Parts: sequence; C-alpha cells; structure tokens
Amino acid sequence: MRHFLILVTILICSSCIAQDPYVVLKGEPFTVELAETREKQALGLMFRDSMPEDHGMLFVFPGEARRSFWMKNTRIPLDIFYFDENLALVSVAENAVPCRTRQCPAYPSKAPAKFVLELNAGKAAELDVRAGDLLELHLD
Repeated sequence: MRHFLILVTILICSSCIAQDPYVVLKGEPFTVELAETREKQALGLMFRDSMPEDHGMLFVFPGEARRSFWMKNTRIPLDIFYFDENLALVSVAENAVPCRTRQCPAYPSKAPAKFVLELNAGKAAELDVRAGDLLELHLD
C-alpha cells in the first residue's frame, strides 16, 4: 500500500511540473524557445549547429507589422512562418539558407505578422501548410 501511495503522489506531482512552451501547426507539436525580448529576437537561432526536428523558435511581437528576417550567422536552413494576430498563417519563407556574407537576403512577410515561427527547413512542405492555417499556442 505504501508503494501505491508513493506512486500516486509522483503521478499527481508530475502533472504539476511546468511543461516547456510549445505550438501546434497542422496537428504537429513543436517545443519552442520564446524570443520575446529585443535581445533574444536579434540573436534568434544564430550560431547553432543543429535543432531537434520537433523544436523551433517563436518570435512574439507586441503588434502586427510587416516582418523581415535574414539568416546572417545562422548555420542551419530554416522555414520561416509568419502569423497574424489571429494566429493565421499569412506567408512562409521556405528553405531560408544560412548566410555568411556581409549582405544577406531578406525574407519578408507578405502581410503584417505578430508571430514568427522558425522551424527546420522542409517542415512547410512536409506539413503542406497553406495561408490561413492556424497556429495553436501553448506557452504557459
């Protein structure tokens, strides 16, 4: 009986532990690192050699605006997803490649965006995303 009570206690307490933030796109969950400050947004995924397939970075901005990202000092190719304030996909820049030169190409949104999600390159095609697809946020 004592072991049973310990097991029940562990199960109850494990549900109290905070889960990492994640998003769901087209039914697929992705653990995300949040870029909510100017400093984190400026650094983004620079200088990283890899990222797990089920991970990404979510940029959260205070309001909607046209957004533009570049890949300077980013070592892994990415898909960059732009979402409006209603979490609807407005555009995606597929296979944004690393840039090691002074002038890197920009990857702008096609419409104002409040949220930007970076995932490993190829995810947009794999998920068959379309404009209007909704992003689910689970940030608490």
